[in-house]
Amino acid sequence: MHFQTAVFVLCAVWPSALSVTRYSIAEEMERGSVVANLAADLGLELGGLAQREVKLDIFHNKKYLDVNKKTGELYIIEKMDREYLCPTKTTSCFLKLDVIIESPLRIFNIELGITDINDNAPHFRRDRVELDVSESATPGERFSLPNAVDPDVGVNTIKTYTLSLSEHFTIEIQTGSDGTKYVDMVLTRSLDREESAAHNLILTAVDGGVPVRSGTADIIVRVQDTNDNAPQFDKQTYTVNMTENSPMGTLVIKLNATDLDEGLNSEIVYSFTLYTSEKTQEVFALNPNTGEITVKGTIDYEDMKFYELYIEARDKGASPLMGQCKVVVHVTDMNDNYPEITVQSVKSTVDENIPVGSVIALVSISDRDTGDNGKVSLSLNQHLPFILNESSDRVTHYKLIVSEPLDREKVPEYDITLIVTDAGTPPLSDNETIIVHLMDVNDNAPQFPQSFYTIRVLENNAPGALLSSLTAFDPDLHENQYLVYFIIEKEIANTSMSMLFSINPENGNLYALKTFDYEIEKEFLFHIEARDSGSPPLSSNVTVHIVIVDQNDNAPVIVSPWRAHGSVVEEKIPRSTDKGSLVAKVIALDTDSVHNSRITYLFLQVTDATLFSLDQYNGEIRTMRMFSYRDPRHQRLVVVAKDNGQPALSATVTIKLSTVETAVKAYSDMTEVPLEYDIFSDLNLYLVIGLGSVSFLLLITILVTIVLKCQTPNPSKAAPPSRNSVISERNSTIADSTLVSNDAYWYSLFLAETRKGKMVVRQPAPKGSRYIVSSLPRSTGVSETSGSAASTLQGTTGDAVH
Repeated sequence: MHFQTAVFVLCAVWPSALSVTRYSIAEEMERGSVVANLAADLGLELGGLAQREVKLDIFHNKKYLDVNKKTGELYIIEKMDREYLCPTKTTSCFLKLDVIIESPLRIFNIELGITDINDNAPHFRRDRVELDVSESATPGERFSLPNAVDPDVGVNTIKTYTLSLSEHFTIEIQTGSDGTKYVDMVLTRSLDREESAAHNLILTAVDGGVPVRSGTADIIVRVQDTNDNAPQFDKQTYTVNMTENSPMGTLVIKLNATDLDEGLNSEIVYSFTLYTSEKTQEVFALNPNTGEITVKGTIDYEDMKFYELYIEARDKGASPLMGQCKVVVHVTDMNDNYPEITVQSVKSTVDENIPVGSVIALVSISDRDTGDNGKVSLSLNQHLPFILNESSDRVTHYKLIVSEPLDREKVPEYDITLIVTDAGTPPLSDNETIIVHLMDVNDNAPQFPQSFYTIRVLENNAPGALLSSLTAFDPDLHENQYLVYFIIEKEIANTSMSMLFSINPENGNLYALKTFDYEIEKEFLFHIEARDSGSPPLSSNVTVHIVIVDQNDNAPVIVSPWRAHGSVVEEKIPRSTDKGSLVAKVIALDTDSVHNSRITYLFLQVTDATLFSLDQYNGEIRTMRMFSYRDPRHQRLVVVAKDNGQPALSATVTIKLSTVETAVKAYSDMTEVPLEYDIFSDLNLYLVIGLGSVSFLLLITILVTIVLKCQTPNPSKAAPPSRNSVISERNSTIADSTLVSNDAYWYSLFLAETRKGKMVVRQPAPKGSRYIVSSLPRSTGVSETSGSAASTLQGTTGDAVH
């Protein structure tokens, strides 16, 4: 037998007053590891030990050690786990055993101390903790977290806790009287659900062993909303122009207020404030749910030239917050006369170095209309080195003046189109063209290859992306040829162009400084100038049109049929609905571009595919056939609205359809008979089975009765007719009689007549008379009895049929 020499913690041997020999080893030592030499420690001779019987008596249920008789060594035969041998977390763990040697008998008491190693990592009883914290919680608020456990002891047990990096939370560690460490999470910064609705943190428990072991738990903090955001309009003041005599129902403007909260705190109701006059409220209507302002009265320009509407948006929170805006509606007069242009004088030929400010032509304008429709203005149809200045004495007279240096090498002549426009709605205009020829002088300014650049940029671009390279050319030489590029400053919605775009002054490379969103910004129009280094410097500029190209990043939104988030739309339709009837219409909207927002509708789930059809273009759901008695009363339709993007995005709506029967009022004093009962209808199978089964049972009953009567010695009265059977007597159209079950017949007859769209009513007749049954179309609701449609049934006198 081969024994492995063990490397273990110092095996201390010391005798005591009770003759106990003690050793100390580390847990998890390998099998065959030598603990101690008992022969040397106990003073035993190896020669005699091999001839004597030696055994170990261990005070445990499992044998972990044994003695080598040849060498006298105590060695390990099974690994020892300190946490198993000593389940309580104590610093001392001993394995007691007796070494028994016979011939002569000697007993040695041995205690084996098991020392701990760091073989267990800390772990949490719950590896995921979810906390709901209100966004109104104040800094300093504490939240208890579960503590970790580590079976090891001493330095190998849990030493500390750490929390992943967070701007809002930290932890504090406390030590209990038994040495157990507890951890609390402390709020250090106020929460904002609108900024972050959830915080994902990791709590780590670390022990003090070598090597260090750790365990983690996920801490999910869900921020609960409070009503801390008031509704806000896009603008404080909206200006709208409306033509007088606009039709009632015409949309004036659709207001849109937004609330960053959620739930009831974000639902908004629109209303007029007290500042809106009663007269104004008589002319305009406000939808409290959608914010749409429509015309509901007569708009008269002569009566009122403008209206002021003060609107309030209030949320539905427990403590409602509100926002306000003002809508100014300007009423415009009708316009029916074109303005006129008269060129009084013009210089058709000028030098190209003509001084700026020189007058080229004198022009007058006029309009026979009055009011705003008679107010006229003059402008140029494009950007040219000319401007129009109003005459100081009369506003209808203009001077066409040179506004920039002219260059014959660029443009040998100018076709100046003057456009006169009035202020009517819709505006009317006229034009006049003046041709100016340039005589050559020696000057050249930088030139761009084209005067207008259209650059397409895909939305969600990376900041710093190169958009295009705009390069100008100057035919001059040396320093007059060196060009510098820059963006002409322009503000759009209080945002400077230099904050959106950047251009390399040396090579004209144009860069984007931010990420663009097609749904917010669709295009930008600005100018870039190239200036040479001459003295004085000459320059030119170019117009840049940035077009934002849409990506399919918005899913369709189903707006009809409307339903609360996650709910099912329920509809009721008559069971008698005809084929091709409109059941419902699904309408979805997509804020992407025309191509990506093209929506098609498909059935995702349908209870019966043969019953309904869905138009994939307009979302109309129609019946493909009439309902039958086999069709379930409840139909579930799941419609998916999918856009045309790549990849396609979609939204679904679930419609629960319930079929209802047409209500029929019963009349107790009227009876009906089935009209035109078709014995060859689809449901005759049920009638035949019912009649056959009941007839067979009745025949068996009669045979049994006859047998019993034959066996009875004394004559008795005949049994009365069975209550559940009657003799059906047809009128002249049906000559023979059939013995049928009363209830089965009426049930089969009810099914057959109902399928034909008729109503069957059974009423008891006076005692001694026949039962009279009537049928009529379901739409009448009135019982009618006719001789041609009546059939009589002979029944027992006084028997009530319900």
